[in-house]
Amino acid sequence: MAGITDMPFRRLCHELGAGLTVSEMVASDPSTWSTIKSINRTKFDQNPSRNALNIVQIAGADPKFMAAAAQYNVHLGAHIIDINMGCPAKKVCRRAAGSSLLRDIPLIKSILTAVKQSVSVPVMLKIRTGWDPTSRNAIQVAKIAEDIGISGIAIHGRTRACRFVGEVEYLSIAEVASSVDIPVFANGDITTPHKAEEVIRSTGAAAVMIGRAARGNPWIFNQIEYFLKYKKLVGPPSSAEFRRVLLKHMHWVHEFYGELIGVKIFRKHLNCYLPKSRDFTRFFNTLPTIKEQKQALVSHLDHNNKMGEKAA
Repeated sequence: MAGITDMPFRRLCHELGAGLTVSEMVASDPSTWSTIKSINRTKFDQNPSRNALNIVQIAGADPKFMAAAAQYNVHLGAHIIDINMGCPAKKVCRRAAGSSLLRDIPLIKSILTAVKQSVSVPVMLKIRTGWDPTSRNAIQVAKIAEDIGISGIAIHGRTRACRFVGEVEYLSIAEVASSVDIPVFANGDITTPHKAEEVIRSTGAAAVMIGRAARGNPWIFNQIEYFLKYKKLVGPPSSAEFRRVLLKHMHWVHEFYGELIGVKIFRKHLNCYLPKSRDFTRFFNTLPTIKEQKQALVSHLDHNNKMGEKAA
């Protein structure tokens, strides 16, 4: 399962083995739904041959707005609604949304009830272990969610105060998984097939959610799936496969967002694919057109392939 990804990357991750992919957060405030950013986040891959489920992640602090957002996104084609109560970003928490909701149990109940009653599709929940190390309440929240009829819970194994720093609390995830009967998805610092297996075994989670580790490495899903099935590692992608996927990803980003936004969006992705090629990525980040980006990346990949052949 992959979390918080834009549409081209969701499509790529699904093609490369992710069982489920989740959209970037969509604000529940109706006044934001007509913005370009929100419209792009609620465009779904409608190709039935991909057999992909559209999971939309909504964020907000008003039960009525959250229910309306759920209905709106189901109308657009969402198969599953995912409620975000785990985002630690200041701009989200300042609006009493995301992980800040973990400080308000009555409001959590109201939001979960309102969303669940507003749609007929499954509703999922994303949380952290609590607001800070002195107020961990993931078990309490998980039990409330189960009682209301939430279909599954993804847990990032840190508090909001910890953000992405420090050890992940896999023990806390295990305690949640053992306290409820609905599926629990473990999230946090899962970067390798071995780590995925270890986390599933130690926590009792039904699956793992991959976020940051997929950036620049969408092959991680197939690698994890293969290892869990056969206890064997899949090697890194060949240079030909790396080139194919990278160019496909760039094409889909350009196609989906258009030139003005697409060239900016793909710069961030390329930095993840080529973390050791700083000189090239700095140059790439200055290119303003689709044509220039494509020419530069093809030339860079061809040059590196030739250098590799000479070294061999």
